[in-house]
Amino acid sequence: MAQQRPSSEPPLSDRLLRSWLRCRRKGWLDRHGHPADRQWNPHRALQLADREARLQALVSLPLDQATGIAALQAGAPEVRLLLLRRGSLRGRPTLLLRTNESSLLGGFSYQPALLQPGRHGTREHRLTLSYWSLLLEPLLGECPSQGLLINPRGQRERVRLGGNLPRQRDQALTRLQQDLRRQEPPPLTQDRRKCALCSWRSGCDAVAEEQGELSQVSGIGAKRQEMLQELGIANRAALAASAPAWLVQQLEKQGEQRPELALELIAQARVQESGRAEALNDEPADPLPELQQAQGVLLYDIESDPDARDDFLHGFVPLRRCSNGRFEPAETARYLPLLALKDHGEARLWQRLKRLLAAHPGWPVLHYGETEVIALRRLAERQGDQPPQGLIDLHRRVRQHWRLPVSSYGLKAVASWRGFHWSQPAAEGARCVLWWRQWRAQQQRHLLQEIFRYNRDDCLATWAVAQWLSNSAASGSESSRPAMDA
Repeated sequence: MAQQRPSSEPPLSDRLLRSWLRCRRKGWLDRHGHPADRQWNPHRALQLADREARLQALVSLPLDQATGIAALQAGAPEVRLLLLRRGSLRGRPTLLLRTNESSLLGGFSYQPALLQPGRHGTREHRLTLSYWSLLLEPLLGECPSQGLLINPRGQRERVRLGGNLPRQRDQALTRLQQDLRRQEPPPLTQDRRKCALCSWRSGCDAVAEEQGELSQVSGIGAKRQEMLQELGIANRAALAASAPAWLVQQLEKQGEQRPELALELIAQARVQESGRAEALNDEPADPLPELQQAQGVLLYDIESDPDARDDFLHGFVPLRRCSNGRFEPAETARYLPLLALKDHGEARLWQRLKRLLAAHPGWPVLHYGETEVIALRRLAERQGDQPPQGLIDLHRRVRQHWRLPVSSYGLKAVASWRGFHWSQPAAEGARCVLWWRQWRAQQQRHLLQEIFRYNRDDCLATWAVAQWLSNSAASGSESSRPAMDA
């Protein structure tokens, strides 16, 4: 078991352990980080709401009766979120399920259950169950021999809490204690994909950019970063200075299936180091020739709840071409939101979409990424109809014509690089999902307005990228910024 810590140190908790297991730096920041640097993250709110909904489906007793030590001592079939203490350790098991084994409580005992967010259990989940079993030992007389992982479908996986798991748990607690006693935070995690869910993301992104971390180079994940570091390429500047032929050869030796990717990684690193975009063709053609003769364009963006597989909003901004040959200003253009309400049915939504598109015949439909095309194709298939034509994926056009000094080619990164600002600085897709779920539960109109405002901004950001693509082709230079009202 972990060494007893000085009494002056705050206790360890299951939440702190899970943070540390995901990212050593996050665990340290959760304890020592300045509160002003911690940004509210909608993913946490979504996780808590999902946990409550799943608990309601699992617990037979009213939730307020399935809590507290009295429920445990009385042999309640389920006990939720009971605060447990053991020395300097604290924890709240999500759910304790009664078993028929004898314990200090009587002719029954309990085993911990964790509601995992995905299909498969992870090392973090197993160690958390083992931690909860350690906290239960004084109450039961021994640690539970098994725990349960329950996935979103309600399927249960039994986890043996013996074997090497207690040793791994104690080692993790010891290392956590050691990290928490450091004066400076541990290094950034190599798997920066996890950072999207972290409340400390902004500060870590700034550190990664300042240090020129390889993780900041578009196209480099944890595995490729490790591979490059093994070759002595420590940061983005070193990658930019690498000899292409040598790196191709080295990646091939390392087992990279596409060693020629080294050329793209080096070029991307050089662009990000210089801060200037690079045209991929010596004589760049117009990336958006469809706009030259168009009488107007439709800007299109979908908002989705991926966990529920619910494309709940189709937002459009139509822009007509004026007599002077320019498109009307997007900022003052009409916004057309189409909500996909379950009680209205998909057939009604499909007809509304078809009517909107028919009202703008021949207008190119600009969107960013493949979400919109996939959603419309699947919707059309379910309705036994043909998908709409004329959709243009700006993400694909950007990648075909330009290499940009951005760490991600997502809409947020590219439009922000071009100077576009969202009217809700902290808004993101996850927060929009949270607003949607809250609106469905509360029917408060201001939540719907926030969703519309965010979606409209995404449409305007799409137009900012489209304007830059067209203007850069016309001027032959990436340096010209588009006029936002053009």
